[in-house]
Amino acid sequence: MRTTIAVVLPCLDEAAALPAVLTGLPPGYRAVVVDNGSTDGSPVIAAEHGARVVHEPRRGYGAAVHAGLLAADADLVCVLDADGSFDPAELPRLVAAVRDGRADLAVGRRRPVSAGVWPWHARTGTALLAALLRRRGVPVHDLSPIRVARRAALLGLGVNDRAFGYPLELLLRAAGAGWRIVEMDVGYAPRAVGTKSKVSGSVRGTLRATRDFAGVLRAGVGGAR
Repeated sequence: MRTTIAVVLPCLDEAAALPAVLTGLPPGYRAVVVDNGSTDGSPVIAAEHGARVVHEPRRGYGAAVHAGLLAADADLVCVLDADGSFDPAELPRLVAAVRDGRADLAVGRRRPVSAGVWPWHARTGTALLAALLRRRGVPVHDLSPIRVARRAALLGLGVNDRAFGYPLELLLRAAGAGWRIVEMDVGYAPRAVGTKSKVSGSVRGTLRATRDFAGVLRAGVGGAR
């Protein structure tokens, strides 16, 4: 029987966050946890909480997301960070926009729920990239940390990046294909104790992500200028 809605959760050492994230999924939402080389027992914990576990040996956010899309058995697919920074209860609003035909791609815009949640270096980098995207006709103010679309359509976009540039390339390709992109505010909370962002958790991580983003922009993906 096909799952109603799949939730792809890229995962690298998120054992501390997974129980709350997985038990917080709305009814009818089935988790596909893509383990990207965890050493803290994340795959076991995910399985114990009812998730389908997929192993992706190639490191990279884009590699994990793509593996999850291939493994998902649902028409509608959500992508959600596994570190506890987002409430899964936000997902139905985004799902409704796609399901009701108001959007081809529904994405989240982070709204910090407390001070210090979003480091200045990550917030500044995101704002600059989002401004570039808007100049290219992509109506967003964030890089879609949460997103919902139809699985077949997502795979059909042919997103190639397998690292941090994946969300940027997705947005560019979606806009280039004429997709209706709807952005909604979502709460952005502190990550679960014991987890760390692979991007905003350090200046080094942010610089690595910026390098990947720049590569996508240089490639002129989706008609980017």
